[in-house]
Amino acid sequence: MTGIILTGGKSSRMGRNKAFLRLNGEVIIERTVRLFKTLFDEVILVTNLPDEYKYLNTRIVSDIYPQGGSLIGIYSGLYHSSSQYSFVAACDMPFLKKDFIEYIIKQKDNYDIVIPFSKDGQEPLHAVYSRTCLNPMEGQIKRGNLKIIDIIPGLKERRIERDEIIPFDPEFTSFINVNTPSELKMAEEMARKGS
Repeated sequence: MTGIILTGGKSSRMGRNKAFLRLNGEVIIERTVRLFKTLFDEVILVTNLPDEYKYLNTRIVSDIYPQGGSLIGIYSGLYHSSSQYSFVAACDMPFLKKDFIEYIIKQKDNYDIVIPFSKDGQEPLHAVYSRTCLNPMEGQIKRGNLKIIDIIPGLKERRIERDEIIPFDPEFTSFINVNTPSELKMAEEMARKGS
């Protein structure tokens, strides 16, 4: 199993690279890499700014297609992965939970994708993907459709429903990402309260 961290995104709403934001004195990307190294045999960072992440001492790959976006990031990570299955998360998710990720991983057999459905809908940036996704993803990218969710109907999908998530994460904080200064402030408050 490989852990893939997507570090792309323009961070235009934040005004600085979201991966290097601090929460409770800890850099988010450093926390995520440390967590992933306890979970996965291989950890891959997908970034087009490799020099910024070299100090993390983990495998770094770049987008295979130049358009950018999460679908291309996932595709690029899967392409370079040495595992049949990979867990994918974004770099700006400060409340990832080890036990919940372990639960998702255990559901993978015989599926192309294992994807949680939170109160906000499907969560493709907190999901397990099989290498069987590569061909359909490549076809969709070549057609110019970069929406991750449009790939899902053609895949053998295991949905992680809300009632499965609640025992691990009753507040659904695993899926929070930090895009704006106000979201960062809210995340800092949550971290202080021990969420």
